[in-house]
Amino acid sequence: MNQTFRILILGTFTLFGFKSFAQQKEKSPNVILIITDDQGYGDFGFTGNPHVNTPTLDALAAESIRFTNYYVSPVCAPTRSSLMTGRYSLRTGVRDTYNGGAMMASSEITIAELLKDKDYATGIFGKWHLGDNYPMRPSDQGFDESLIHLAGGMGQVGDFTTFFQGDRSYFDPVLWHNNQQQKYLGYCSEIFASEAIKFIEANKDQPFFTYLSFNAPHTPLQVPEEYYQKYKDIDPSAGFGEDGKPFYPMSERQKEDARKVYAMVENIDDNLNRLFQKLEELGIAENTIVIFMTDNGPQQQRYVGGMRGLKGNVFQGGVRVPLLIRYPNRFQGNRDIDALSAHLDIMPTLAGLIGFEVPKDRKIDGRSLLPWMEGNTPATDERIYFSYWTRKYPERYQNIAIQKEGWKLVGNTDYNAPDGSFELFNLDQDPYEQNNLVDKEATKAQSLKAELDLIYNELIQEENLINQPLIEVGNPAENPTILNRNDASGERGIWAQEDTYGYWNVKMEEGIYDISLKFVKPVETKGKVTLEFGNQVIIFKDQSEENFDLLKLKNVSFKSGIGQLLPFYEAGGKRYFPFWVELSKK
Repeated sequence: MNQTFRILILGTFTLFGFKSFAQQKEKSPNVILIITDDQGYGDFGFTGNPHVNTPTLDALAAESIRFTNYYVSPVCAPTRSSLMTGRYSLRTGVRDTYNGGAMMASSEITIAELLKDKDYATGIFGKWHLGDNYPMRPSDQGFDESLIHLAGGMGQVGDFTTFFQGDRSYFDPVLWHNNQQQKYLGYCSEIFASEAIKFIEANKDQPFFTYLSFNAPHTPLQVPEEYYQKYKDIDPSAGFGEDGKPFYPMSERQKEDARKVYAMVENIDDNLNRLFQKLEELGIAENTIVIFMTDNGPQQQRYVGGMRGLKGNVFQGGVRVPLLIRYPNRFQGNRDIDALSAHLDIMPTLAGLIGFEVPKDRKIDGRSLLPWMEGNTPATDERIYFSYWTRKYPERYQNIAIQKEGWKLVGNTDYNAPDGSFELFNLDQDPYEQNNLVDKEATKAQSLKAELDLIYNELIQEENLINQPLIEVGNPAENPTILNRNDASGERGIWAQEDTYGYWNVKMEEGIYDISLKFVKPVETKGKVTLEFGNQVIIFKDQSEENFDLLKLKNVSFKSGIGQLLPFYEAGGKRYFPFWVELSKK
């Protein structure tokens, strides 16, 4: 081979090599959004807990920008709707974790939809909790691939494919892959992580958005035995309170719960190690934005970094969680940012990082955190953050809070209570909410209460809250439709009860349906089924000879319309509300 030809070939390879490198540098960053369920602020090594083993997440924290003043909603579904949309949950129609209040309006625009428009492959693995029926499923809201459980948790009444597995609901589950039931082998966290890794491998050559939404360490507290054995003899209450941070006493039951939670957390950590190793193996770690957070505080009492409160309430322990963002191609890690930040900010921040526009036709409550990440801290920050949660619908001044400029006003009182019945904290001086200043700082309390009233009154008038999202029955996009208990409205706190008043808000397509009604346990025979929908009432008299838990009705005719589908079964002087209802349009 002559020298000229050799140089030409080497130059060609060099040119192609440089082009490939340039293309890689120009490729939009991948996004991996990781969220865990009911993992509190104190359930990590990097937040000061010596009892839990989280080396992978500790290393991620050391490599990330750490937002140390980051907030979420007090419970699951509201956090997830705000995370996906950048909007307060009440704007999206999400107001609860069940009672029909965990369905996000299909008109909402999610991170997945925005990234899909930028030619991203999009996948969710784990917990969705924003609607299990059309048009509110992940596949209806921008996800190309979805592997999820139903409702708010595996083993819960809404997740009827795992509920009857009892204390094995986290093992070898039936999950929903692209809206179809599919049996999986193994432990839930390992399954979700493995399928996320497969998705990443399949889409490594194009930008991808992976939403890895672990259902652990949410109850039921089930974990592989080899992990539990590591924690079975520890005292989760030992070693706290000596640093001046409050530590709230733990019962023996809470200590045992903490041991199981820590075992579940270590399992998650090991699975994240597998995922991060895969990024390195594929050579895409530098160009991947990794975001890690949790959805609210811990459900059970344990170490929470000294903070007051648990999941479900608006004190710091219920709503303050870690946020880690790692993006090596653009940002130096191992930095703390204490700006007031929230789940509302993730979508606008990704918009700034990736280059898509946030929706302009609706109010976006979040803001981009990019200025802080780039070191351009504003001179003043008057940001307001509102949080609340009560079962079913918002209750004025009950479990409600507002934060601004280091001050926090908390209401756990009556709708017309005087200002003095609120609690006011200076979080800069009192991060553990121990000193109520409402009497000493009456003017500040009045000012914050006035702003709280404005936000509350605005949010309760939102269209998606007034006209709640509807499940579409008979739509070709989902046939059959299975209505589960998580999305049933009716009596406050409706769960697994038999004798309860319940219904589903639906949009019915006209047609002939075969209908199945499933009950929690066998019901008596010689009863009567009543199906009500609008002004249509359908009666079926049972002639069975033996007790049953599944009743099938054939050729039921429904007119089209919007309303409440109310089914119940009466026998032996008792009234039974179905555990789930399946409607198959012919």
